[in-house]
Amino acid sequence: MLPLLLAGCGSVTERKSSLTAPELFYLRPYGDRTGSKAKVPFHVQAEDVGASRGSVARDHRLTVDVSGSESVVRLRTVGLGGNGPRCHGGTVRVTCELGGGYDSWADLDRVYPVAAKGSGPGDTGVVRFTFTTGDGKRMTTRTRVVVGEPVVKVRTLKSIVGVRPGADVAVPLVVRNDGEVPVKGLGLKLGSEFLDFRQRYANCRYSLRSHGGTAVCRFPGLRIPPGGAVVLRPAVRLRASRTRTYTSFSQVAWPLDSGPGRDIAVSSRGDHGDGPALKAVVTSARDTDGTFTEGPVSTAVRLDIHADYEVFGVELHGSSGVRRQLRLRVRNNGPGNPGNAIRLVFTPPPSDVVKEPMREIDVDAFEPLCDSADGTYTCPVDELDPGESRDFVFTLRLYGPGEGSVTVEDEIPSGGRRDANPGNDTAAVTVLP
Repeated sequence: MLPLLLAGCGSVTERKSSLTAPELFYLRPYGDRTGSKAKVPFHVQAEDVGASRGSVARDHRLTVDVSGSESVVRLRTVGLGGNGPRCHGGTVRVTCELGGGYDSWADLDRVYPVAAKGSGPGDTGVVRFTFTTGDGKRMTTRTRVVVGEPVVKVRTLKSIVGVRPGADVAVPLVVRNDGEVPVKGLGLKLGSEFLDFRQRYANCRYSLRSHGGTAVCRFPGLRIPPGGAVVLRPAVRLRASRTRTYTSFSQVAWPLDSGPGRDIAVSSRGDHGDGPALKAVVTSARDTDGTFTEGPVSTAVRLDIHADYEVFGVELHGSSGVRRQLRLRVRNNGPGNPGNAIRLVFTPPPSDVVKEPMREIDVDAFEPLCDSADGTYTCPVDELDPGESRDFVFTLRLYGPGEGSVTVEDEIPSGGRRDANPGNDTAAVTVLP
């Protein structure tokens, strides 16, 4: 955004009056409603911190003017009334009467640029903005507009399965421009969950966490023509976990000059890699096969590993009416860790459940941990590393001798533990005299 700031008056010292608009904005060609789905909408903000934004006086003015660029860009005004700003004018110049502030994403009356009839991809123009406060102070800024858009897409990858624990995973990355104008500079964000970057490239910044991280790579001098594509070399290599059964990585790309799409968070923090630069080699789109998608794309990576979860039988002793505490234990015998998509199912012996596991949902506020239906309790089992266990404690009022059961199972039958030893998935909960 291009901001122009003026110091506020009175007691306002931290914030300043401002007028902001994008430095650059790409327009859809005239009459074309397709294009980028991830594009951030045009956004203009004006604020006089010394005035009330909700004032009904409307003694401020925002003027939008495309004079001199009429053959490339025109203005479109949407007026929905209400108590907010009032915008009026033609397709070349519009004036909005304000009460101290304006936000084109929030106010009902709004003005924004569109491609002029007869313009074509690559044509450029200028939109000028002037914000005049109630006491006559003026702020100005401008936006350069280009007809046509670069539409950046990345190639999707099928799930990668059968990966040996701790092995390297090669990730081929291909980016294509499906737009009408060239991509000028490329940004790329790679994210990993429970995968480690095997090589850290010099033109990428890395923010690392205990279970993965992100890499934000920039190619400022790169140009991708309409219909063109680039292959990133060498292929990014990630090291798989030694125990985590299900992992993933993500990728998203954008033109550097217009910035990431909406809902894409990109941090400027992180350390540059100590390896060579990741290179983008331009190629023809027809030389790249596969499916390309705009916006974030995630690929699952599954280890060739199983996890043996075990539950343990319990014997309680007591006559009818006696209360007994019951501790149910589930343990991951390894060698894998399938995450938290595992649940424990408890069918009590003949008894009343007078106390069950609880979880804190707020300060001093609790709710049952387990779902109960038809006398059965289904409890989520948090992630367990190999060798770890978890206990679930119930208190029962016994009816007398009888038998119940405890079972561990996958929430999603097609995923989960891939347990090679299902014989210890169920155990008896027995009440004896």
